[in-house]
Amino acid sequence: MITLRQLRYLSSLARHRHFGRAAAECAVTQPALSMQVRELERELGAELVERRPGEVALTDTGLDVAQRAEQILAAARDLVDFARHRDMLSGSLRLGIIPTLAPYVLPRVLPKLQAKYPRLRLEVRETQTKILLEELARGELDAVMLALPVEGADVETLALFDDAFLLAVPAADPRPARTRVGVAEVDQKRLILLEEGHCLRDQALAFCAAPRRDAPAGLGATSLATVMQMVANGYGVTLLPEVAVDAEGRDERVKLLRFTAPEPGRSIGLAWRRTSPRRQDFEALGKIVREALGVSARAGK
Repeated sequence: MITLRQLRYLSSLARHRHFGRAAAECAVTQPALSMQVRELERELGAELVERRPGEVALTDTGLDVAQRAEQILAAARDLVDFARHRDMLSGSLRLGIIPTLAPYVLPRVLPKLQAKYPRLRLEVRETQTKILLEELARGELDAVMLALPVEGADVETLALFDDAFLLAVPAADPRPARTRVGVAEVDQKRLILLEEGHCLRDQALAFCAAPRRDAPAGLGATSLATVMQMVANGYGVTLLPEVAVDAEGRDERVKLLRFTAPEPGRSIGLAWRRTSPRRQDFEALGKIVREALGVSARAGK
């Protein structure tokens, strides 16, 4: 009979394409993992893995089985959640969050969350959107906080708040601080953005609609703090989410300008697997986030 252990081993092998690394992730020996994968192949009556010197390739059937295995493993984790989490926001909750939110939202949310739900053990994972959604699908995360919309029929979302963008310029910029600027006034050649892979970069590019020949500066920055230091030292301008203003907009060498209406921005929300039984937990978490940030339930709609 097929076991969850076999499916977990195959899923890990599909990600790493290496028996040694997959075994290390699963905390078993390489022979033990290999034996379980072979047993799975016998149970299914199909070859799932092409074994080559130094590497592993999955057959077409193996790829399909591995994808289905991830769905089964995620459903199994949801079943455990259903049985264990009868009280609101208790036990473990694995939350993923994008880097352009984590430093600005978590310090305001965590104290309120701990005070109201002391039995909750929150585990936080901060990384880029693509990785978070992959880990959510595999059941490695319970929910993620990110910019909406999120594609995928297997995901449910809850809008939390709208986050407007401001134009951050060096303090020496001649425009008064109360000046409203339009998109045409953004010097795209001086626009500094996060490295590729960050959704904030994609959102800024979509708003500015920069032609390829006038592509904004790519400095490989992985944090807004680094980008803002570049602006403060006169190297360019950037778009700063309003949620980050208190932390990143204090530097006297930087001036923040609002855009003319309709202001560009992003919608922030929570996403979770549609099969998860913890919808009430996520809604309660969303309520805490709104309270901590001082926004109403309508602000995210």
